[in-house]
Amino acid sequence: MTDRVYALTVTLEKDTRTDDVEFIVNAIRAIRGVLDVTQMVADPGTYMAEMRAKRELADKLWDVLYPKEK
Repeated sequence: MTDRVYALTVTLEKDTRTDDVEFIVNAIRAIRGVLDVTQMVADPGTYMAEMRAKRELADKLWDVLYPKEK
């Protein structure tokens, strides 16, 4: 038996102005089977989550480049 998908999430490459993203929203709405498209506005929480993720990746990269001696 095959699973059924009820939603897809699209993540943009970077925060984009609402008037610039309108073309993308309209293109997604034009796809058959799409019921609605909702825009999610970036806020300080979004920024903090992005910064934490970048910091975590940077720390891991530094650990690979400069491993701690035992």
